[in-house]
Amino acid sequence: MENALIVSSTKKSIAFFTEMLAAASIKPLAVLESADEARRLFGERDIDLVIVDSPLRDESGESLARHVASTDVAQVLFVVSGEHVDAVSAVCENDGVLVLARPLNKSVFWSALKLAGAAQRRLMRIQAENDKLKRQLEDIRIIHRAKCELIFHHKISEQQAHRLIEKRAMDVRSTRRAVAEEILKNHENASATK
Repeated sequence: MENALIVSSTKKSIAFFTEMLAAASIKPLAVLESADEARRLFGERDIDLVIVDSPLRDESGESLARHVASTDVAQVLFVVSGEHVDAVSAVCENDGVLVLARPLNKSVFWSALKLAGAAQRRLMRIQAENDKLKRQLEDIRIIHRAKCELIFHHKISEQQAHRLIEKRAMDVRSTRRAVAEEILKNHENASATK
């Protein structure tokens, strides 16, 4: 993790979190006091870690923590009063929020920070794999559309269309998707000029 957002309304907590983040070489992007300010910042920047120290000026912080965890890849540490930790954990942990009890000591926070870092790395790997699969699926769709165009306009079989795309990709040293896109573009242009 490279950067963090601290959302807290107490100077003591802000100083603690800032010190711990500095020790972990994590740069605080901003220190905010309200959930509304934090929500506005999410649209503007990518954030790796969000620390929400309950209560905030405008809400308890639970809604903010759950929202961030469910809509963003940022890891969320939600610090609550020790007497409320079990009830809050039961609600927030399903969204991926790590709930910590106050009073908070350095070793517990450090462990939570390491856990959040490990979870983020795992999530980033899964997201990269998901993006790769989406690109592959889109490639397959475009190639299939190009095959259909070839079959329809040139009255060839699916196998012949497949071979034609593969051969052209090898001949021009390009990808099958690029060849398929070229075929679709050429057929589109030909249809437009008729």
